[in-house]
Amino acid sequence: MDQLNRYHQHSIQLTREQFDIMRADVALRFPEEACGLVAGLAGRVQSVSPVTNILRSPVRYRMDPHEQLHFFKTIEENRWELTAIYHSHPNGPEKPSRTDIDECYYPDVIQLIWFKKLSAWSCKGYYIQSGLVTPVEVEILENQ
Repeated sequence: MDQLNRYHQHSIQLTREQFDIMRADVALRFPEEACGLVAGLAGRVQSVSPVTNILRSPVRYRMDPHEQLHFFKTIEENRWELTAIYHSHPNGPEKPSRTDIDECYYPDVIQLIWFKKLSAWSCKGYYIQSGLVTPVEVEILENQ
């Protein structure tokens, strides 16, 4: 087994509130790609942080480095881990794009892709490692 793969979670658990924070962010930033960071432990999310897309593009994103650094400090202070990175595909697809695959700098972090399906926002999770895309289940904990 590849050493990186043995650390991968098969799912990511989000509370309804955390899921809704991301969904509201992608809807608010439409038609631009939204992006943000997710921190937690062992696949269980503790915090979601929307981050400004400084490219303001409908097909690419680049996180504001100051906001990103601020959240990384929060992760370190709380002894969390970077669990996921989310971004939206306002016009599809519902899976990682070629750019997402080519520019994946965090192979041990889940990539949450938001997309519109029948005019509603949906989300799917993936690991991207060495060009290989592996689906990850996104679990919503309704009673948390």
